[in-house]
Amino acid sequence: MKLGIVGLPNVGKSTLFNSLTKAGAESANYPFCTIDPNVGVAVVPDERLRLLGDMYHSKKVTPAVIEFVDIAGLVKGASKGEGLGNQFLSHIREVDAVVHVVRCFEDENVVHVDGKINPLRDIETINLELIFSDLEILERRIAKTGKAARMDKSLAKEAALLSALKAHLEDGKPAISYVTEDEDELALLASFNLLTYKPVIYAANVGEDELADDGAGNEGVAAVRGYAAQTGSEVFVICAQIEQEIAELDEEEKFMFLEDLGLSESGLEKLIKASYKLLGLQSFLTAGEDETRAWTIKIGTKAPQAAGKIHTDFERGFIKAEVVNYQDLLNEGSLSAAREKGLVGMEGKDYVVKDGDVILFRFNV
Repeated sequence: MKLGIVGLPNVGKSTLFNSLTKAGAESANYPFCTIDPNVGVAVVPDERLRLLGDMYHSKKVTPAVIEFVDIAGLVKGASKGEGLGNQFLSHIREVDAVVHVVRCFEDENVVHVDGKINPLRDIETINLELIFSDLEILERRIAKTGKAARMDKSLAKEAALLSALKAHLEDGKPAISYVTEDEDELALLASFNLLTYKPVIYAANVGEDELADDGAGNEGVAAVRGYAAQTGSEVFVICAQIEQEIAELDEEEKFMFLEDLGLSESGLEKLIKASYKLLGLQSFLTAGEDETRAWTIKIGTKAPQAAGKIHTDFERGFIKAEVVNYQDLLNEGSLSAAREKGLVGMEGKDYVVKDGDVILFRFNV
């Protein structure tokens, strides 16, 4: 999974990126500190892996990971070359979802690029820049498709969709809100790779004193939540500065630090839950002496396609999947004991993989 982090300058975007990935992207109190897209990887915390790894005495435990791309602070006019310009928008065309960091904290020592804190205005500024960037893409494609459609009638549907989508964006609406049930149009929409067609997770960045109650008394957070509810987006509340402090701690210290703050989970864990929910993802597990590992798949994935995540040969030569729930496996202490209790199923090609399934694939190529 790949997430692009966007936001205006000085909203805590690079601080959040640093804390999530411990990549050490430069962070400072002035606009355009980030002049290159920073890429980092964060491990998806999963207690199930540790427990299974201990049970099997695995030589290696491999968690799922999320790749983050931190994009330079955008400003009004970025799509037309203002600030650092539109060059960085191309870096998020390949991500699965956009994490939009919105400043909801007051701090006179940290300047705001527009002078005053206003989360909805900030969201609108970023959204408009993404729309303008998408319109450029559409206009080029319309010019190209329009000429070709005169010679090839099969392109007429694409030309009509491009025209309707352009009008939709010109109304200030993101591509993801364009409604169609036509499967061909949905496939075309996905192929255009538009920034505003990507699902969005809003990270409401608050002060330390507002974190314990999840920003309940913060008007800015309430505004962001209301906006997200209207647009089908996810929201999580974070204090980027606290996250950076958490990133420096080991697991035991982290737990104590969170407890002292009255928190049950870190911002990274909140973000992972929000992104898995938004993108419809889950994890299945493989376990053994050599390696215990988590694999990320779409909810609804069938056994052969899940096998293909490990290796294409597994999917091509799929025979059966030996499946047990991770908790049943842990309770019984071994796969053979779970088999004796009838807790292990031999599943075929139509089996839909569930979150927390521990699977041993049988295949022949």
